[in-house]
Amino acid sequence: MKNILLLLLAAILIQCGGPKEKVPEQIDFLNESGEDFNRRMEWWRDAGFGMFIHWGPYAVPAGIHKGDSIKGIGEWIMNSAAIPVEEYEQYSSRFNPQKYDAGEWVDIAKNAGMKYIIITSKHHDGFCLWDSEITGYDVMDHAPIGRDLLAELKAACDEQGIVLGFYHSIMDWHHPDAQAPHYPTYNTGEKKNPNFDLYYEEYLKPQVGELVEKYDPAVMWFDGEWIPEYTHEQGLEMYNFVRGLKPEVIINNRVDKGRRGMQGMNEEGMDYAGDFGTPEQEILEGTSAFDWESCMTMNDTWGFKSWDHNWKSSEALIHNLVDIAAKGGNYLLNVGPTAEGLIPEPSIDRLKEMGEWISVNGEVIYGSGSLKDYKEGVSTYYVTSKDGSEVFVVVTSWPGTELTFSKVSPADGTQIFMLGYEQPMEWTKNEDGIIKVELPDELQEPDNRPCDYAWTFRIEL
Repeated sequence: MKNILLLLLAAILIQCGGPKEKVPEQIDFLNESGEDFNRRMEWWRDAGFGMFIHWGPYAVPAGIHKGDSIKGIGEWIMNSAAIPVEEYEQYSSRFNPQKYDAGEWVDIAKNAGMKYIIITSKHHDGFCLWDSEITGYDVMDHAPIGRDLLAELKAACDEQGIVLGFYHSIMDWHHPDAQAPHYPTYNTGEKKNPNFDLYYEEYLKPQVGELVEKYDPAVMWFDGEWIPEYTHEQGLEMYNFVRGLKPEVIINNRVDKGRRGMQGMNEEGMDYAGDFGTPEQEILEGTSAFDWESCMTMNDTWGFKSWDHNWKSSEALIHNLVDIAAKGGNYLLNVGPTAEGLIPEPSIDRLKEMGEWISVNGEVIYGSGSLKDYKEGVSTYYVTSKDGSEVFVVVTSWPGTELTFSKVSPADGTQIFMLGYEQPMEWTKNEDGIIKVELPDELQEPDNRPCDYAWTFRIEL
Protein backbone atom coordinates (compact mmCIF):
# COMPACT_ATOMS: atom_id res chain seq x y z
CA MET A 1 0.00 0.00 0.00
CA LYS A 2 2.85 2.38 0.90
CA ASN A 3 4.52 1.77 -2.43
CA ILE A 4 1.26 2.49 -4.28
CA LEU A 5 0.86 5.80 -2.43
CA LEU A 6 4.46 6.77 -3.25
CA LEU A 7 3.85 5.96 -6.91
CA LEU A 8 0.68 8.05 -6.93
CA LEU A 9 2.51 10.97 -5.29
CA ALA A 10 5.31 10.73 -7.84
CA ALA A 11 2.80 10.71 -10.67
CA ILE A 12 1.08 13.81 -9.28
CA LEU A 13 4.42 15.64 -8.94
CA ILE A 14 5.36 14.72 -12.50
CA GLN A 15 1.98 15.90 -13.80
CA CYS A 16 2.33 19.17 -11.91
CA GLY A 17 5.87 19.73 -13.12
CA GLY A 18 7.60 18.49 -9.95
CA PRO A 19 8.38 20.49 -6.80
CA LYS A 20 8.37 24.23 -7.52
CA GLU A 21 11.67 25.95 -6.98
CA LYS A 22 11.52 29.33 -5.32
CA VAL A 23 11.98 32.05 -7.95
CA PRO A 24 14.51 34.65 -6.79
CA GLU A 25 12.99 38.06 -6.27
CA GLN A 26 13.83 40.53 -9.05
CA ILE A 27 15.81 43.48 -7.72
CA ASP A 28 14.51 46.90 -8.71
CA PHE A 29 17.74 48.82 -9.28
CA LEU A 30 15.74 51.99 -9.94
CA ASN A 31 15.15 52.25 -6.18
CA GLU A 32 18.81 52.08 -5.23
CA SER A 33 19.74 53.82 -2.00
CA GLY A 34 21.76 57.02 -2.13
CA GLU A 35 24.58 55.31 -0.26
CA ASP A 36 24.79 52.46 -2.76
CA PHE A 37 24.57 54.89 -5.68
CA ASN A 38 27.43 57.02 -4.38
CA ARG A 39 29.58 53.96 -3.79
CA ARG A 40 28.94 52.71 -7.33
CA MET A 41 29.65 56.10 -8.90
CA GLU A 42 32.80 56.88 -6.89
CA TRP A 43 35.41 55.64 -9.37
CA TRP A 44 33.67 57.42 -12.25
CA ARG A 45 33.46 60.73 -10.39
CA ASP A 46 37.11 60.46 -9.40
CA ALA A 47 38.20 59.65 -12.97
CA GLY A 48 37.19 63.02 -14.41
CA PHE A 49 38.52 62.49 -17.94
CA GLY A 50 37.84 59.78 -20.51
CA MET A 51 38.25 58.96 -24.19
CA PHE A 52 35.27 58.51 -26.50
CA ILE A 53 35.92 56.44 -29.65
CA HIS A 54 33.58 56.48 -32.66
CA TRP A 55 34.71 53.81 -35.08
CA GLY A 56 33.07 51.65 -37.70
CA PRO A 57 32.50 51.18 -41.44
CA TYR A 58 31.70 54.90 -41.82
CA ALA A 59 35.46 55.44 -41.56
CA VAL A 60 35.79 53.78 -44.99
CA PRO A 61 33.99 56.50 -47.00
CA ALA A 62 35.35 59.03 -44.50
CA GLY A 63 32.72 61.63 -45.39
CA ILE A 64 32.78 61.11 -49.17
CA HIS A 65 30.17 59.08 -51.06
CA LYS A 66 30.24 58.62 -54.83
CA GLY A 67 32.69 61.48 -55.12
CA ASP A 68 30.57 63.94 -53.14
CA SER A 69 31.59 65.44 -49.81
CA ILE A 70 28.64 64.68 -47.55
CA LYS A 71 27.64 67.34 -45.06
CA GLY A 72 27.21 66.41 -41.43
CA ILE A 73 29.03 64.17 -39.02
CA GLY A 74 30.97 61.24 -40.44
CA GLU A 75 29.21 58.38 -38.65
CA TRP A 76 25.82 59.56 -40.01
CA ILE A 77 26.84 59.23 -43.67
CA MET A 78 24.50 56.27 -44.25
CA ASN A 79 21.60 58.49 -43.26
CA SER A 80 22.89 61.82 -44.60
CA ALA A 81 23.61 60.43 -48.05
CA ALA A 82 20.50 58.17 -48.03
CA ILE A 83 22.64 55.09 -48.71
CA PRO A 84 20.52 51.91 -48.98
CA VAL A 85 21.41 48.99 -46.70
CA GLU A 86 22.82 46.80 -49.47
CA GLU A 87 25.00 49.62 -50.74
CA TYR A 88 26.27 50.59 -47.29
CA GLU A 89 27.15 46.95 -46.63
CA GLN A 90 29.82 47.35 -49.32
CA TYR A 91 31.59 49.80 -47.03
CA SER A 92 31.23 47.33 -44.15
CA SER A 93 32.76 44.56 -46.25
CA ARG A 94 35.78 46.80 -46.85
CA PHE A 95 36.32 47.59 -43.18
CA ASN A 96 39.79 46.09 -42.72
CA PRO A 97 41.77 48.04 -40.08
CA GLN A 98 45.04 46.12 -40.32
CA LYS A 99 46.94 48.89 -38.49
CA TYR A 100 44.68 48.71 -35.44
CA ASP A 101 46.78 48.28 -32.31
CA ALA A 102 44.63 48.30 -29.18
CA GLY A 103 47.67 48.65 -26.93
CA GLU A 104 48.75 51.77 -28.81
CA TRP A 105 45.28 53.30 -28.43
CA VAL A 106 45.29 52.65 -24.70
CA ASP A 107 48.80 54.13 -24.46
CA ILE A 108 47.55 57.32 -26.11
CA ALA A 109 44.61 57.56 -23.71
CA LYS A 110 46.69 56.80 -20.65
CA ASN A 111 49.42 59.28 -21.55
CA ALA A 112 46.72 61.91 -22.04
CA GLY A 113 45.65 61.40 -18.44
CA MET A 114 42.41 59.65 -19.37
CA LYS A 115 41.14 57.07 -16.90
CA TYR A 116 38.49 55.34 -18.99
CA ILE A 117 37.50 54.62 -22.59
CA ILE A 118 34.02 54.41 -24.13
CA ILE A 119 33.97 52.85 -27.62
CA THR A 120 31.12 52.30 -30.07
CA SER A 121 30.23 48.62 -29.92
CA LYS A 122 27.45 49.37 -32.44
CA HIS A 123 26.51 52.75 -33.87
CA HIS A 124 23.28 53.62 -35.71
CA ASP A 125 24.50 51.85 -38.85
CA GLY A 126 24.09 48.55 -37.01
CA PHE A 127 27.59 47.17 -37.59
CA CYS A 128 29.12 45.37 -34.59
CA LEU A 129 32.77 45.67 -33.57
CA TRP A 130 32.78 42.35 -31.73
CA ASP A 131 32.14 38.71 -32.56
CA SER A 132 28.40 38.64 -31.94
CA GLU A 133 26.50 35.38 -31.79
CA ILE A 134 23.26 37.30 -32.44
CA THR A 135 24.16 38.51 -35.94
CA GLY A 136 26.54 37.98 -38.80
CA TYR A 137 26.79 41.73 -39.38
CA ASP A 138 29.99 42.07 -37.40
CA VAL A 139 33.78 42.21 -37.68
CA MET A 140 34.22 38.45 -37.66
CA ASP A 141 31.58 37.42 -40.18
CA HIS A 142 31.07 40.37 -42.51
CA ALA A 143 34.35 42.30 -42.58
CA PRO A 144 37.72 41.05 -43.85
CA ILE A 145 39.50 42.05 -40.65
CA GLY A 146 38.23 38.88 -38.94
CA ARG A 147 39.29 40.03 -35.47
CA ASP A 148 37.27 40.76 -32.35
CA LEU A 149 38.21 44.41 -31.99
CA LEU A 150 36.48 44.88 -28.63
CA ALA A 151 38.16 41.82 -27.15
CA GLU A 152 41.55 43.22 -28.10
CA LEU A 153 40.74 46.60 -26.57
CA LYS A 154 39.41 44.96 -23.42
CA ALA A 155 42.66 43.01 -22.99
CA ALA A 156 44.77 46.14 -23.53
CA CYS A 157 42.70 48.18 -21.07
CA ASP A 158 42.91 45.49 -18.41
CA GLU A 159 46.67 45.27 -18.87
CA GLN A 160 47.20 49.02 -18.48
CA GLY A 161 44.60 49.75 -15.81
CA ILE A 162 42.19 51.73 -17.98
CA VAL A 163 38.45 51.23 -17.43
CA LEU A 164 36.46 50.18 -20.51
CA GLY A 165 32.85 50.88 -21.37
CA PHE A 166 30.66 50.59 -24.47
CA TYR A 167 28.53 53.00 -26.44
CA HIS A 168 25.57 51.09 -27.90
CA SER A 169 22.92 52.44 -30.24
CA ILE A 170 19.27 51.69 -29.50
CA MET A 171 18.29 52.60 -33.05
CA ASP A 172 19.55 50.52 -35.96
CA TRP A 173 19.42 51.49 -39.65
CA HIS A 174 20.46 48.02 -40.75
CA HIS A 175 18.08 45.69 -38.92
CA PRO A 176 14.75 45.30 -40.79
CA ASP A 177 12.70 45.32 -37.59
CA ALA A 178 14.29 48.58 -36.47
CA GLN A 179 14.71 50.49 -39.73
CA ALA A 180 13.11 53.83 -39.15
CA PRO A 181 10.84 55.23 -41.88
CA HIS A 182 11.18 58.69 -40.35
CA TYR A 183 14.83 58.86 -41.49
CA PRO A 184 15.66 59.78 -45.11
CA THR A 185 17.35 56.46 -45.79
CA TYR A 186 14.06 54.70 -45.23
CA ASN A 187 11.67 57.26 -46.75
CA THR A 188 10.11 60.08 -44.78
CA GLY A 189 7.23 60.59 -42.40
CA GLU A 190 6.47 59.69 -38.81
CA LYS A 191 5.21 56.13 -39.24
CA LYS A 192 6.75 53.81 -36.67
CA ASN A 193 8.22 50.44 -37.46
CA PRO A 194 5.60 47.99 -36.09
CA ASN A 195 8.25 45.33 -35.51
CA PHE A 196 10.43 47.40 -33.18
CA ASP A 197 9.27 45.55 -30.05
CA LEU A 198 10.43 42.31 -31.69
CA TYR A 199 13.80 43.90 -32.47
CA TYR A 200 14.03 45.14 -28.88
CA GLU A 201 13.35 41.73 -27.33
CA GLU A 202 15.10 39.43 -29.79
CA TYR A 203 18.04 41.53 -30.99
CA LEU A 204 18.81 44.65 -28.95
CA LYS A 205 18.53 43.11 -25.49
CA PRO A 206 20.37 39.90 -26.39
CA GLN A 207 23.24 41.91 -27.89
CA VAL A 208 23.46 44.16 -24.83
CA GLY A 209 23.42 41.09 -22.63
CA GLU A 210 26.14 39.53 -24.74
CA LEU A 211 28.35 42.60 -24.35
CA VAL A 212 27.89 42.76 -20.59
CA GLU A 213 28.44 39.07 -19.96
CA LYS A 214 31.30 38.58 -22.42
CA TYR A 215 33.34 41.76 -21.93
CA ASP A 216 32.34 43.00 -18.46
CA PRO A 217 32.11 46.74 -19.30
CA ALA A 218 32.15 49.24 -16.46
CA VAL A 219 29.85 51.63 -18.35
CA MET A 220 27.00 51.11 -20.82
CA TRP A 221 26.58 54.33 -22.79
CA PHE A 222 23.33 54.22 -24.77
CA ASP A 223 22.28 56.51 -27.62
CA GLY A 224 19.48 56.78 -30.17
CA GLU A 225 16.75 56.74 -27.54
CA TRP A 226 14.92 59.62 -29.22
CA ILE A 227 13.24 57.48 -31.90
CA PRO A 228 9.45 57.26 -31.35
CA GLU A 229 9.43 53.45 -31.32
CA TYR A 230 11.47 53.28 -28.12
CA THR A 231 9.44 53.92 -24.98
CA HIS A 232 10.01 55.16 -21.45
CA GLU A 233 8.88 51.77 -20.17
CA GLN A 234 11.51 50.04 -22.31
CA GLY A 235 14.10 52.44 -20.91
CA LEU A 236 13.24 51.46 -17.35
CA GLU A 237 13.25 47.80 -18.30
CA MET A 238 16.58 48.04 -20.14
CA TYR A 239 18.20 49.76 -17.16
CA ASN A 240 17.08 46.99 -14.79
CA PHE A 241 18.04 44.32 -17.33
CA VAL A 242 21.63 45.56 -17.59
CA ARG A 243 22.05 46.12 -13.86
CA GLY A 244 20.59 42.66 -13.27
CA LEU A 245 23.47 41.22 -15.29
CA LYS A 246 26.07 43.43 -13.61
CA PRO A 247 24.84 45.40 -10.59
CA GLU A 248 27.96 47.62 -10.49
CA VAL A 249 27.70 48.84 -14.08
CA ILE A 250 27.10 52.56 -14.66
CA ILE A 251 24.50 53.54 -17.28
CA ASN A 252 23.94 56.94 -18.88
CA ASN A 253 20.57 58.69 -19.06
CA ARG A 254 20.12 57.91 -22.76
CA VAL A 255 18.91 54.49 -21.74
CA ASP A 256 15.60 56.29 -21.14
CA LYS A 257 13.62 59.17 -22.66
CA GLY A 258 14.37 61.99 -20.23
CA ARG A 259 17.21 63.82 -22.00
CA ARG A 260 16.43 67.39 -23.03
CA GLY A 261 18.19 67.68 -26.37
CA MET A 262 21.89 68.39 -26.65
CA GLN A 263 21.90 69.96 -23.19
CA GLY A 264 21.75 66.36 -22.08
CA MET A 265 20.18 66.58 -18.64
CA ASN A 266 16.90 64.95 -17.64
CA GLU A 267 13.74 67.04 -17.62
CA GLU A 268 11.97 67.51 -14.33
CA GLY A 269 8.78 65.80 -13.26
CA MET A 270 9.33 62.12 -14.07
CA ASP A 271 11.51 59.36 -12.70
CA TYR A 272 13.76 58.58 -15.64
CA ALA A 273 16.42 55.89 -15.54
CA GLY A 274 20.11 56.68 -15.90
CA ASP A 275 23.05 57.43 -13.63
CA PHE A 276 24.43 60.54 -15.31
CA GLY A 277 23.48 63.25 -17.77
CA THR A 278 25.10 63.60 -21.18
CA PRO A 279 25.58 67.15 -22.47
CA GLU A 280 26.72 66.85 -26.09
CA GLN A 281 29.09 69.34 -27.69
CA GLU A 282 28.45 71.76 -24.83
CA ILE A 283 29.24 72.31 -21.16
CA LEU A 284 26.62 73.00 -18.52
CA GLU A 285 26.19 76.66 -17.68
CA GLY A 286 26.68 75.89 -13.99
CA THR A 287 26.90 73.09 -11.46
CA SER A 288 24.26 70.36 -11.08
CA ALA A 289 23.09 68.07 -8.29
CA PHE A 290 22.91 65.32 -10.92
CA ASP A 291 26.09 63.60 -12.16
CA TRP A 292 27.01 64.59 -15.70
CA GLU A 293 29.59 64.04 -18.40
CA SER A 294 30.18 66.39 -21.31
CA CYS A 295 30.97 64.50 -24.53
CA MET A 296 32.69 66.58 -27.18
CA THR A 297 34.66 66.26 -30.40
CA MET A 298 38.09 67.68 -31.21
CA ASN A 299 36.93 68.83 -34.63
CA ASP A 300 33.37 68.84 -36.04
CA THR A 301 32.76 65.10 -36.36
CA TRP A 302 32.67 62.00 -34.19
CA GLY A 303 33.42 59.36 -36.83
CA PHE A 304 36.44 59.98 -39.06
CA LYS A 305 35.86 62.40 -41.93
CA SER A 306 38.85 63.02 -44.15
CA TRP A 307 38.03 66.62 -44.99
CA ASP A 308 37.21 67.91 -41.50
CA HIS A 309 40.27 69.89 -40.43
CA ASN A 310 38.53 72.27 -38.03
CA TRP A 311 40.51 71.18 -35.00
CA LYS A 312 40.12 72.82 -31.62
CA SER A 313 43.38 74.01 -30.11
CA SER A 314 45.03 72.26 -27.17
CA GLU A 315 44.44 75.44 -25.20
CA ALA A 316 40.69 75.31 -25.86
CA LEU A 317 40.52 71.63 -24.89
CA ILE A 318 42.42 72.22 -21.64
CA HIS A 319 40.18 75.17 -20.82
CA ASN A 320 37.16 72.94 -21.41
CA LEU A 321 38.66 70.40 -19.03
CA VAL A 322 39.09 73.05 -16.34
CA ASP A 323 35.60 74.46 -16.85
CA ILE A 324 34.02 71.01 -16.60
CA ALA A 325 36.01 70.05 -13.51
CA ALA A 326 35.06 73.30 -11.77
CA LYS A 327 31.38 72.56 -12.44
CA GLY A 328 31.65 68.99 -11.15
CA GLY A 329 31.40 67.06 -14.41
CA ASN A 330 33.46 64.60 -16.42
CA TYR A 331 34.99 65.29 -19.84
CA LEU A 332 34.56 62.55 -22.47
CA LEU A 333 36.71 63.67 -25.39
CA ASN A 334 36.31 61.93 -28.75
CA VAL A 335 38.71 60.48 -31.29
CA GLY A 336 37.57 59.09 -34.64
CA PRO A 337 40.07 56.51 -35.93
CA THR A 338 40.62 55.92 -39.63
CA ALA A 339 39.52 52.85 -41.56
CA GLU A 340 43.11 51.59 -41.21
CA GLY A 341 42.79 51.70 -37.43
CA LEU A 342 44.87 54.80 -36.69
CA ILE A 343 43.94 57.68 -34.42
CA PRO A 344 44.50 60.87 -36.47
CA GLU A 345 47.74 62.70 -35.75
CA PRO A 346 46.02 66.01 -34.85
CA SER A 347 44.13 64.13 -32.10
CA ILE A 348 47.32 62.50 -30.85
CA ASP A 349 49.15 65.84 -30.75
CA ARG A 350 46.40 67.48 -28.69
CA LEU A 351 46.08 64.56 -26.32
CA LYS A 352 49.83 64.64 -25.75
CA GLU A 353 49.63 68.30 -24.69
CA MET A 354 46.66 67.59 -22.46
CA GLY A 355 48.61 64.80 -20.80
CA GLU A 356 51.54 67.09 -20.18
CA TRP A 357 49.22 69.63 -18.54
CA ILE A 358 47.51 66.97 -16.40
CA SER A 359 50.87 65.59 -15.25
CA VAL A 360 51.28 68.91 -13.40
CA ASN A 361 47.66 69.72 -12.57
CA GLY A 362 46.02 66.32 -12.12
CA GLU A 363 44.74 67.17 -8.63
CA VAL A 364 42.27 69.52 -10.30
CA ILE A 365 40.81 66.69 -12.39
CA TYR A 366 41.02 63.50 -10.35
CA GLY A 367 38.85 63.09 -7.27
CA SER A 368 38.00 66.78 -7.24
CA GLY A 369 34.73 68.52 -6.53
CA SER A 370 32.88 71.72 -7.31
CA LEU A 371 32.03 74.73 -5.19
CA LYS A 372 28.92 76.88 -5.30
CA ASP A 373 31.13 79.80 -6.31
CA TYR A 374 33.10 77.93 -8.94
CA LYS A 375 34.20 80.91 -11.01
CA GLU A 376 35.27 84.52 -10.62
CA GLY A 377 35.60 86.87 -13.53
CA VAL A 378 36.43 85.51 -16.96
CA SER A 379 39.36 83.22 -16.27
CA THR A 380 39.50 82.21 -12.59
CA TYR A 381 38.02 78.86 -11.53
CA TYR A 382 37.72 77.16 -8.14
CA VAL A 383 37.96 73.40 -7.58
CA THR A 384 37.98 71.61 -4.23
CA SER A 385 39.80 68.46 -3.19
CA LYS A 386 37.71 65.39 -2.52
CA ASP A 387 37.93 65.76 1.27
CA GLY A 388 37.40 69.52 1.14
CA SER A 389 40.69 70.30 2.84
CA GLU A 390 42.13 72.17 -0.14
CA VAL A 391 40.92 74.56 -2.78
CA PHE A 392 42.59 74.93 -6.16
CA VAL A 393 42.45 78.29 -7.90
CA VAL A 394 42.91 77.72 -11.63
CA VAL A 395 43.52 80.61 -14.00
CA THR A 396 43.17 80.15 -17.76
CA SER A 397 45.04 83.31 -18.67
CA TRP A 398 48.38 84.34 -17.21
CA PRO A 399 47.68 86.91 -14.45
CA GLY A 400 50.96 88.81 -14.82
CA THR A 401 52.84 89.72 -11.68
CA GLU A 402 49.86 89.48 -9.34
CA LEU A 403 46.95 87.06 -9.00
CA THR A 404 43.85 88.41 -7.25
CA PHE A 405 40.73 86.56 -6.12
CA SER A 406 38.08 86.82 -3.42
CA LYS A 407 35.98 83.63 -3.33
CA VAL A 408 38.42 81.82 -1.05
CA SER A 409 39.81 83.26 2.18
CA PRO A 410 42.88 81.40 3.47
CA ALA A 411 43.79 81.72 7.14
CA ASP A 412 46.80 83.75 8.16
CA GLY A 413 49.99 81.75 7.75
CA THR A 414 48.56 79.49 5.04
CA GLN A 415 51.00 78.69 2.27
CA ILE A 416 49.93 79.05 -1.34
CA PHE A 417 51.76 77.01 -3.97
CA MET A 418 51.55 76.91 -7.73
CA LEU A 419 51.40 73.28 -8.83
CA GLY A 420 54.68 72.37 -10.47
CA TYR A 421 56.61 75.16 -8.74
CA GLU A 422 58.39 74.35 -5.49
CA GLN A 423 58.50 77.70 -3.69
CA PRO A 424 55.46 79.10 -1.82
CA MET A 425 53.99 82.37 -3.06
CA GLU A 426 53.89 85.60 -1.09
CA TRP A 427 50.33 86.76 -0.52
CA THR A 428 48.27 89.35 1.33
CA LYS A 429 44.64 89.93 2.16
CA ASN A 430 43.21 93.45 2.30
CA GLU A 431 40.31 94.71 4.41
CA ASP A 432 37.81 93.85 1.64
CA GLY A 433 38.90 90.19 1.67
CA ILE A 434 40.73 90.43 -1.65
CA ILE A 435 43.64 88.01 -1.85
CA LYS A 436 46.70 89.17 -3.76
CA VAL A 437 49.33 86.61 -4.70
CA GLU A 438 52.69 87.84 -5.94
CA LEU A 439 54.08 85.84 -8.84
CA PRO A 440 57.90 85.56 -9.02
CA ASP A 441 59.79 87.39 -11.73
CA GLU A 442 61.18 84.18 -13.19
CA LEU A 443 57.65 82.95 -13.95
CA GLN A 444 57.00 85.94 -16.17
CA GLU A 445 59.05 84.11 -18.77
CA PRO A 446 56.68 81.50 -20.33
CA ASP A 447 59.44 78.90 -20.70
CA ASN A 448 59.98 78.94 -16.93
CA ARG A 449 56.37 78.08 -16.06
CA PRO A 450 55.54 74.47 -15.12
CA CYS A 451 52.90 74.17 -17.87
CA ASP A 452 51.04 76.04 -20.58
CA TYR A 453 47.47 77.30 -21.03
CA ALA A 454 46.25 77.21 -17.39
CA TRP A 455 47.89 77.40 -13.97
CA THR A 456 46.80 76.06 -10.61
CA PHE A 457 47.34 77.47 -7.10
CA ARG A 458 46.79 75.19 -4.11
CA ILE A 459 45.37 76.59 -0.88
CA GLU A 460 44.93 74.57 2.32
CA LEU A 461 41.80 75.40 4.28
